[in-house]
Amino acid sequence: MRIDKRKFDEIRKVKITRNYLMHPYGSVLMEMGNTKVICTAMVEDRVPPFLKGSNTGWITSEYSMLPGSTASRKVRDASRGRIDGRTQEIQRLIGRSLRTVVDLTSIGERTIWIDCDVIQADGGTRTASITGGFVAMADALYKLYEEGELENLPLTNFVSAISVGIGEDGPLLDLCYEEDFSAKVDMNLVMTDEGKFIEIQGTGEEATFSREELDVILDLGEKGNRELIELQREALGEIADLIGKKENPEDDI
Repeated sequence: MRIDKRKFDEIRKVKITRNYLMHPYGSVLMEMGNTKVICTAMVEDRVPPFLKGSNTGWITSEYSMLPGSTASRKVRDASRGRIDGRTQEIQRLIGRSLRTVVDLTSIGERTIWIDCDVIQADGGTRTASITGGFVAMADALYKLYEEGELENLPLTNFVSAISVGIGEDGPLLDLCYEEDFSAKVDMNLVMTDEGKFIEIQGTGEEATFSREELDVILDLGEKGNRELIELQREALGEIADLIGKKENPEDDI
């Protein structure tokens, strides 16, 4: 039995609250167990210099952990005067994960900023950021369509992410902080609703793992991601039916 009495292949309780904030085009409070992340999507009518004149958009991300999100105060990046390596890695992971499922040529020269602020951390903050960030991004893109700025909803697939690992007693899905801290193997899986991998981040923590163990945790991760994507579908309602469709959303709503 795990710390929170879950089965080895059971994800934490998930709650996705849309329209959490007033100003962003999309905003979500993403809760996975005790981990809570505010994900917002805001639209900027310009792109990075390397995309100017290309008529192609961009999706990028910023990630932070607020001072009260951990047991000991987390120092703000602004106070240090620099972004630490872990934060940079996570920001890039979120951005490239979400770009994978957007037809960037359909959004024009716009940047969608996905900001993920961890207000409470208990493991899986990067995976919760991707899962919640997708819902916020979907809302933002749909709002652009409603305003007549886009001809269609340029989302080709759903995307979610989850952690898996191997603890003292075997494989585990969706690790909380204590499980992650003591895991022999730690992995994050980013996947689409078609079961395709976008990213696999995995390492042995002073341990090795076999091909057979890898297969087991990949299967666990796929199971968890499918469950998360179903929860994304439920949260997005009628917008979910348009994701992956080529025709004009006007025909469906």
